[in-house]
Amino acid sequence: MWDGITTGLSTAIMPFNIMMVVVGCFAGTFIGMLPGLGPISAVALMIPITYSLDPASGIILMAGVYYGAVFGGSTSSILINAPGCSSTVVTAFDGYPMAQKRQAGKALALAAYSSFTGGTIGAIILLFAAPALATVSLSFQSADYFALMVLGLTAVSAFAGKGQVLKAMAMTVFGLMIATVGTDVISGAPRFTFGNLDLVDGVSFLLLAMATFALAEVVMTVLKGQHKEEEPDMDMASLGSMKLSKEEIKEVAPTVARSSIFGFIVGVLPGAGATIASFLAYGLERNLAPKRLKEQFGKGALRGLAAPESANNAASTGSFVPLLTLGIPGSGTTAIMLGALIAYGIQPGPRLFIDNPDVFWSVIISMYFGNLVLLILNLPLIPYISRLLVIPRPILIPLILFFSITGVYLVSFNTFDINMMVLITVVAIFLRLLDFPMAPMLLGFILGGIMENNLSRSLTISDGSLSFLWERPMTLSIISISIFVLILPLIRVVLEKMGFGAKASETKVQVDRNDG
Repeated sequence: MWDGITTGLSTAIMPFNIMMVVVGCFAGTFIGMLPGLGPISAVALMIPITYSLDPASGIILMAGVYYGAVFGGSTSSILINAPGCSSTVVTAFDGYPMAQKRQAGKALALAAYSSFTGGTIGAIILLFAAPALATVSLSFQSADYFALMVLGLTAVSAFAGKGQVLKAMAMTVFGLMIATVGTDVISGAPRFTFGNLDLVDGVSFLLLAMATFALAEVVMTVLKGQHKEEEPDMDMASLGSMKLSKEEIKEVAPTVARSSIFGFIVGVLPGAGATIASFLAYGLERNLAPKRLKEQFGKGALRGLAAPESANNAASTGSFVPLLTLGIPGSGTTAIMLGALIAYGIQPGPRLFIDNPDVFWSVIISMYFGNLVLLILNLPLIPYISRLLVIPRPILIPLILFFSITGVYLVSFNTFDINMMVLITVVAIFLRLLDFPMAPMLLGFILGGIMENNLSRSLTISDGSLSFLWERPMTLSIISISIFVLILPLIRVVLEKMGFGAKASETKVQVDRNDG
């Protein structure tokens, strides 16, 4: 192992490969900032360029583009509520409210620090534990994946405001319903397509996210009459402030550490990816937060921004575990990279770090350099990037519309997707006017397809019996945790009625009086 690491280090620190890291990070960050394009488009654009490079340099370049795009995708999410890629949708939940409070510089800086920490922790774990983690990921079966998705859906309360739990549950069901549109993976039969061939592949998550956030936000702004504001009184200093106080650092440090490790673990699971990791990390942090901080989520909470940013970058690193050690793509982006490796004549799998140690270890080591480069590139640019907010609304709104529609069109080159996006935007505006939260719908949509596929496989293996829920200790454990999470709010209500909540409140009031 140490011989391989030495070989990888000597390959990674070659001047040309360091230049590839810088170029990849810069290109990925720029493409990631454009709403709708994301890491898949960014890596796909790099494939023709990498054909002329040796395998190690080519994969290092594409890896840099990958986590650069994830890193840069948070910028448009924070500034204009238009996610740069699907894994930064959750970043908009608290990042955009911070920008509206004239804390754009702080939000971008926190996103940069969280992304750097998440990616660095992921790279360190990957360096020392990749072969062992491959064995762990192989131990997960369909029943375990189904249970994991059920556990993810129990986090729906994390995306609901006060008194909105029923609305959040309804929107989650709505998201699950949208996820059933398309072709059934098991039977191959089209469902709810109404004979339209454009719906055979289902509804794109990117399309759904852009419609419910970017376009819906623009239309809501117009409906409120805010589109006429030119905002000449914006304070540039407040927009560009990047300082985090000691108290804020203490608040987010445990969140960044937890979310980085959690995100990496989710990223290791084949097919999970950075998007699911960011949603689950956000839900986990909101459920762990004290009541005082929990109410701030969705309104500009620091934890709500740090959690998904740490998780999605750590998950991006973790997705290289199944790619390099098993030859199984952990996400859509790594699927493209798998094709590139095969085109080089390299077969990813258990023998990769034996047959091609320079490729295996240099890619892993370059990830740390890449995260460092991203931090150095982005931090000095934050004061200038923040100025996007002072563009007059009459100019900014058409720009958001242009990038949102163009980004969705460039993914499929199908005008039907634009029509579908307009329809979903209308529905989203109607639901937002009725005060329905949008995030639970996205959570239900992204987990629904994976949950259904693994449920179908589990039922097939168990001859239609639900015994798969308790036959494996791992499945039973995850299901038990899900049940506990579901009944936890009920337990809290019962405890409050028994007087525990009242006693705690009286104690807090007494403490406040003593402090006064």
